[in-house]
Amino acid sequence: MERSPKAPVMPAMRCFVTGAAGFIGSSLVDRLLAAGHSVVGYDNLSTGQRRFLQGASASPRFELVEADLLGDDLLRSSIAGCDIVFHLAANADVRFGTHHPFRDLEQNTIATYNLLEAMRASGIKRIAFSSTGSVYGESTLFPTPENAPFPVQTSLYGNSKVAAEGLISSYCEGFGFQGFIFRFVSILGERYTHGHVLDFYRKLLADPSRLEVLGNGRQRKSYLYVQDCIDAMLLAIERATGRVNIFNLGQDEYCEVNQSIGWICERLALKPQLAYTGGDRGWVGDNPFIFLDCSRMRALGWTPKKSIQTSVIATLEYLIANPWVMEARP
Repeated sequence: MERSPKAPVMPAMRCFVTGAAGFIGSSLVDRLLAAGHSVVGYDNLSTGQRRFLQGASASPRFELVEADLLGDDLLRSSIAGCDIVFHLAANADVRFGTHHPFRDLEQNTIATYNLLEAMRASGIKRIAFSSTGSVYGESTLFPTPENAPFPVQTSLYGNSKVAAEGLISSYCEGFGFQGFIFRFVSILGERYTHGHVLDFYRKLLADPSRLEVLGNGRQRKSYLYVQDCIDAMLLAIERATGRVNIFNLGQDEYCEVNQSIGWICERLALKPQLAYTGGDRGWVGDNPFIFLDCSRMRALGWTPKKSIQTSVIATLEYLIANPWVMEARP
């Protein structure tokens, strides 16, 4: 069940949300509307699902613009009059980044530049950006704080997010913007459309007796429930006052891939044979250990309400109850 929204804590705003039909974006849209804000959603529907916006579309304070951030003439006219931008649109196809190297640059970095220029033309000064814990590459410092040194980048996705962060911080310094950069771990919950829970569930539906696992199953990952993520974003926008505000968003715990498999299989009452592909990572650029220091966000008064285990199960329950997601575009 999705969390009931909190009472409004900010004056009513006109919010521009890119990636509004996506997993996190649509959940954020619902929360913003419930808090009394108006929302212009912007999505090309290449991976987002119109179905996620059914509730929002019933509100007179919501407008969906079906358009692209890459060279679309609608961007500047659509963003005009907004007070804040929530930039969640991105190519999140981390695993296959080396198959199409330009896609991350184009959809994550160039799209961010286009958005910042549209903001500058319209006099909009505030932007909240969904970055990633992948910007830390294979860190040697755990839990990893926001001021950790950046090592060699290991994925094109992470690299494109580093570049987008740099653009945002430069616009904050050069043009007086205020930025909120959120470095997420992997997000779980309702409307989840890609990631390990869906991958394992799909494989188990096809063959309940055998489950292929990329890597050795001992990769350690942290995950966060989508409503806990949105709680943090909205709280930071309310309370953080810096010009460039960077926050890790994750749990004070992590799990092995094997543990997550165990929780999924227990819920499905299955005992498949596990077939590992070998090595300590699942694909080129996969980080075998992700564990972020979230004390900066917690200092603002934020505490996640769901554990990793309950988040995994909530995600699986959503997929079971919504089989259409398995057939939707990844």
